[in-house]
Amino acid sequence: MELQGEVVEIIYKNEINSYCIAIIKLDRNVIDSSIEPEDEITVVGYLPFVNIGDTIKAIGKFVEHQEYGRQFKVDTFEKMMPQTTKALERYLANCGIKGIGPATAKHIVETFGEDTINVFKFEPKKLARIKGITEDKAVEIANTFIENWEVWQLVGFLDKFGIGPQNAEKVYKTLGANAVEEIQANPYVLIDLIAKVNFEQIDKMALGLGIEYNNEKRIRSGVKHALFMMTYNGHCCTRYENLVEFVKKLLNVSENDIEDTLINMKAKQDIVIEDRDDAEWVYLYTYYIAEENVAQKLIALNNYKNVKKIARFEKELKTFEKKSNIELSEKQIEAIKAINENNVCVITGGPGTGKTTIIKTIIDIFKHNEMKPVLCAPTGRAAKKMTETTGEEAKTLHRLLEIGKFSDENQNGSVDIAVAPIDADIVIVDEMSMVDLFLMNYLCKALYNGTKLVLVGDIDQLPSVGPGNVLKDIINSEAITTITLNKIFRQAAKSKIIVNSHRVNDGLGFIGKNDEEYTDMEDDFFFIEEMSKDKVLYNIISLSGERLKKYGNYDFFKNIQVITPTKKGELGTKELNKKLQQAINPPSDFKKERKFGDSIFREGDRIMQIKNDYDIYWEKKEPYLEYGSGVFNGEFGTIASIDDENKQLKVKFDDEKEAWYQFNELEEIEHAYAITVHKAQRK
Repeated sequence: MELQGEVVEIIYKNEINSYCIAIIKLDRNVIDSSIEPEDEITVVGYLPFVNIGDTIKAIGKFVEHQEYGRQFKVDTFEKMMPQTTKALERYLANCGIKGIGPATAKHIVETFGEDTINVFKFEPKKLARIKGITEDKAVEIANTFIENWEVWQLVGFLDKFGIGPQNAEKVYKTLGANAVEEIQANPYVLIDLIAKVNFEQIDKMALGLGIEYNNEKRIRSGVKHALFMMTYNGHCCTRYENLVEFVKKLLNVSENDIEDTLINMKAKQDIVIEDRDDAEWVYLYTYYIAEENVAQKLIALNNYKNVKKIARFEKELKTFEKKSNIELSEKQIEAIKAINENNVCVITGGPGTGKTTIIKTIIDIFKHNEMKPVLCAPTGRAAKKMTETTGEEAKTLHRLLEIGKFSDENQNGSVDIAVAPIDADIVIVDEMSMVDLFLMNYLCKALYNGTKLVLVGDIDQLPSVGPGNVLKDIINSEAITTITLNKIFRQAAKSKIIVNSHRVNDGLGFIGKNDEEYTDMEDDFFFIEEMSKDKVLYNIISLSGERLKKYGNYDFFKNIQVITPTKKGELGTKELNKKLQQAINPPSDFKKERKFGDSIFREGDRIMQIKNDYDIYWEKKEPYLEYGSGVFNGEFGTIASIDDENKQLKVKFDDEKEAWYQFNELEEIEHAYAITVHKAQRK
């Protein structure tokens, strides 16, 4: 459906992503006959470059907002020249052209009337007739007006490539006022700018504009598209022959043309081709540099003089054991000594193998020797758990490094982001399996030579969601001292969860109900086998509700997490979240709620942040007032309150920070009664 009118009010605009809520006065002369007769309508959507006074032609559909009623949701739009002198006056007064305010806008329109636009476009020096505008200023004002006109065309132009308005501002900021011309000359430039763009659609448009099949720009973009797709699956490189075969099928071009392009891309540092393991591997340049940076820094750290080594360490260790009344195993002692003897060390092992005790021992000994330990983890939940188990403050890596705002949509990755140097004698990173290549690169950049680095994690966990399998690769390189803990401690061995996790890793089945050797273990693990989806769903809901509460006083929001392999289907996260919300946190007269898309967010709901947002403001009130910005992918929390008047809701996260989300920012969170296996790892 299409409608046209003048923007008379902007209720809200997100300056970061251009999401907008505006009122437009409809032009009844060009309106769709199916639209009800009304003068003004609320429009919502991504509206970059739109100001009060603009005339827009919007394409979209009407939606019924639970609270605000009928609205027009914009899929794409086109800005039109103002249709009346009054509209033109309002536009000029609000468009942000330096030198034109409301009074000057009124004077310009009164002076030139319906010829105003022609004056701007073809006779700009006439503007000098207006008091306060010199001829030079007149030309400058006119140039800005014309530049804005060029920008107006960008949204509609990008729509032809299947690219929505939310990306138009990014394209403009990168390519400038001549963006349309640059894209027309080389549509493939969009591949570099916008993540997960529809390559086939851009390719079809480019071929339609006359670009040859074997044009090097086309093949280059096909190669980059293939490598980007690979990184979305967590890989950093691919075999040369596999890449050539994929691009050959994608573009229908010859191997010779592809190989010639790869040579040129290598020369221009778009890619790196490395000979390794009797094969050639192709990287995007920044991914290779990130890997190289990490490897070189780890080697440099490890080879640096061991300036933080503690003398009489064995005596210190015995003193700790006596004071804490803990008897360390041989492997734990080996790990603790290795940390003292080496600048970089990896401690790996499954649950219950004593990793936390090693961390606590190292903290105690180093602090006793007046050295500063710094603890960190990749997610808020992991950092909080680290704090609870060690008694020492732990931060997320993002917060520790004070990583500034950088876009998750950046196709090429970045190795040049500024990070805060870490003031520490020893840095301990927990849950290392979740750290991807680029986050590891930022950490390495922040470390001074001489600082000790301890990497702790379980090699058998799933690899990071982002590109790279950092922990496993470091261990497999054998360049860094690695201690593998494989003994389950006596207390942990009483847990069927821990024992079964090790049995699965060893290719064994679960402990049976009647296995006599396990009869004295805790009943903390149950395997319920069901073939019916309905019975599985019944068990999930009943266990999450009353059954586990009666069994062990387990509270869903504190002790229970439902995990499933997939998002889709009757037992996927989307459907399970709806069912569990209804069972665990049903509608109530005492709980406010907010509909967003297909989801209803309700006070008391369990939620999860699903993208990095470096701008969201947060506060912590305990143990002291602390505030900052940034909430990151994988952080969990609970909706504390919904404020209809200010159009926002407050989330209290598991690390006790409270953050506020505008109603139009709710695409950043989703329900977390049920989560996927990958998201569970990020907890």
